[in-house]
Amino acid sequence: MIRKPHRILQQQPRRNMDPQQQQGGSNDFQPKAAGQKPEQQMGEGSYEGTRDYNQRTAEYLKKNDVQKDAEAARPRSEQEAAELKRAEEEGKSHSKGEH
Repeated sequence: MIRKPHRILQQQPRRNMDPQQQQGGSNDFQPKAAGQKPEQQMGEGSYEGTRDYNQRTAEYLKKNDVQKDAEAARPRSEQEAAELKRAEEEGKSHSKGEH
């Protein structure tokens, strides 16, 4: 058996740490300064995002004529309707759930 020589690891110089920098070997970010509220992760499915969406939707429904907006969004010709249908089918072909 051929043995490889051990690598000598060099000590890295100590660096000034940025409080927003992620710590090495950690999934957590460094804590913020005392008195600061930690930021909550927002993303798909967050309660705050759902509340905001529902509030904006309710405001839209109160302030706008939905039927008029629906009429304005209708295809203006058979050709435009066919193009929209093809675009919908193309989009569905890329999805995992609907086909």
